Amino acid sequence: MAGRQLDRKQLRTLVAVIEQRSFSGAARVLGTVQSNVSAHVARLERELGVELVDRSTTTATPEGTLVVERARRIEQEFEALEADVVSLRQTVSGEVRLGAIGTTARWIVPPLVESLRRDHPAIHLVVLDATTSSLVLGLATSHLDVALLNLPVDDPELDVRALFDEERVLVVPDGHPLVDRGALSLEDLADHELLLEARGTAFRDVLDRQLAERGVELRAQAEFDGMRLLTSLAFGGFGAGIVPASAVPANLSGPWRIVPVEGLPSRQVGLATRRRALLTAAQRVVIDLIERLTVSPGLVPAGIHPVTGPPDGT
Repeated sequence: MAGRQLDRKQLRTLVAVIEQRSFSGAARVLGTVQSNVSAHVARLERELGVELVDRSTTTATPEGTLVVERARRIEQEFEALEADVVSLRQTVSGEVRLGAIGTTARWIVPPLVESLRRDHPAIHLVVLDATTSSLVLGLATSHLDVALLNLPVDDPELDVRALFDEERVLVVPDGHPLVDRGALSLEDLADHELLLEARGTAFRDVLDRQLAERGVELRAQAEFDGMRLLTSLAFGGFGAGIVPASAVPANLSGPWRIVPVEGLPSRQVGLATRRRALLTAAQRVVIDLIERLTVSPGLVPAGIHPVTGPPDGT
């Protein structure tokens, strides 16, 4: 590498080519001409001595994939540097990309946006509503800065802290055999097919493991990798489903009811960032606000209980 000089513009151009899947598309988003894009990529390839873009498919080669991942992180550090310098002299500014599971995003994002608008208007928040598995990938690929997700998360590249435990509840539609029952036991659940999160998701796997310790195995009517669809189907009368307490808005009513289940274990939600990332001033502000909001009286939905200490499973 002695004598080689990698240019920030070359790295940004390579990322644009791979993201747009074309040199012409990269030129459009970068506000330049295609010949400049081709020249920047070719110069970068000469500097590194490898092919970075497969010209037949306009996709990254294995070496190109590695460089793109690094280039994204380098660009984020440049942006963070500029934002932090401005923050020292003026107000905290910069973009923060927050990912969140839908049930948590629904109640925490509105007051978060309002707090930023009131106290930190120069911070630009971008929110992605996604499943935990997608959020972990988003952090790993540097597409996200912070994520609110279902725990446990086993990834050595992430720093994870628990925020709260959340009760699981059973939503039962009218006409279902369980709708007129009083409090149910875990054994009662095993006698009926339920709408469940898919195996392989933290919500489902932790639940199965905890119930197995009590000799209970759940049966699925259908499985979903996404709580929003599962909850909508339960509310719509397609079956009884186990959902987090925050999935049931306080002002929502319909042809269903919440049936208590004795001993149904809670789930844990936490906050994750990349372990090697240096947090920007704007990211620190957003994280601090999230932590404050999750213990704010009158804001936290029923069934959510703030926790301290390491997350479950660590």
